[in-house]
Amino acid sequence: MPSALFVVSEEGYWGEECVEPLTTLDSEGFEITVATPSGSPPVLDERSADPENVGEETAEWVRDVHENDERLNNPVSVAEVEAADYDAVVFPGGHGTEWDVNQDVDARRLLRNAVEGDSEKALVVCHAAGILAFTRASEARSASDRASGDQPRASDNDFLVAGRDVTGFPNEWEEGIVDDHDRMPDGRKLPYWVEDEVKAAGGNWDAELDADTSVTVDGDLLTARGPGSSSAAAQTLLDELDA
Repeated sequence: MPSALFVVSEEGYWGEECVEPLTTLDSEGFEITVATPSGSPPVLDERSADPENVGEETAEWVRDVHENDERLNNPVSVAEVEAADYDAVVFPGGHGTEWDVNQDVDARRLLRNAVEGDSEKALVVCHAAGILAFTRASEARSASDRASGDQPRASDNDFLVAGRDVTGFPNEWEEGIVDDHDRMPDGRKLPYWVEDEVKAAGGNWDAELDADTSVTVDGDLLTARGPGSSSAAAQTLLDELDA
């Protein structure tokens, strides 16, 4: 049976970005495990279940899954799991990831091992792309890249995203959410802008703002722009896994 690990924020995940891939993979027979940084249940960003923001149908669907899915209500800690035990590791987005998942050492380990592993895939959605700005490549992967003569990637201790094509939540959209002091609607100050940090880490960023959806595949790393790309991201992941 194929399997997937979802690494979900306790500080506010965006409903559709988790629920869409989770239910899609579930319907294809995947065994799903949910992990959070501390092992406590993930927290839903209430804006992602507000009918005025996402429509009544999506809001009802997201809240129903959030409240009733056993896997979301009984997660494990990211420290307890290994990427090699799953076919895919999925990182749903949401602003909350900036405060926990993206900077968590075990979440970064899971991403690195999934991308550098033999058969795993990693799907990183929206604000979760910020984890790419904090994740270093392993020395083993860097040496392998050099030995194979592949296109230059990250060198020893460089960022995993260096030289990779990626998409994610763009600055242009962030400008419509935070105020002039980078404060969120709930008053929290955004610690960083995802696009800026991923570019600084060497990623080839293109959010494809003229396209309805944006999903980028670079080796075993899949990235998606935002909630509107969640369905396309889930299908792309299935295609890449030949599921």
